[in-house]
Amino acid sequence: MYLSNCLNSYLCCMNTTCIRPYADHILIGECKKKLQNAETSFSRLSQVLSLAGNDVRMKILYLLEEESELCVCDLADILEMTIPAVSQHLRKLKDGNILQTRRNAQSIYYSLKEEHLEIIKPLFEHIIIVNRKRQKA
Repeated sequence: MYLSNCLNSYLCCMNTTCIRPYADHILIGECKKKLQNAETSFSRLSQVLSLAGNDVRMKILYLLEEESELCVCDLADILEMTIPAVSQHLRKLKDGNILQTRRNAQSIYYSLKEEHLEIIKPLFEHIIIVNRKRQKA
């Protein structure tokens, strides 16, 4: 009975129409234009954040932003993970078009694509600032 009353209250109060006295069509139009103008940026940011939504991949991106480029062996040693495990994360980031590679003999070096640096750098600024403060203390 209680559940039924709760559901009825919820459904009765769920309003699917707007209750504002008037719509500001100019504001709505301007906001729509802002979204349209930023569509590419939203897409790029969404792509980067969805791939960075894993602790290991976030750490990999951070290390590549800090060091410019690293090989899978370096990353495996730093992260204390196996090479195959790190390789899988690198593959996801590379398939997501966030990383680029450079071959030097048998080693493949990974780095962030230039167009993603402007997105990724601000994400890590607070980490860099906190680390610098800790080093000074």
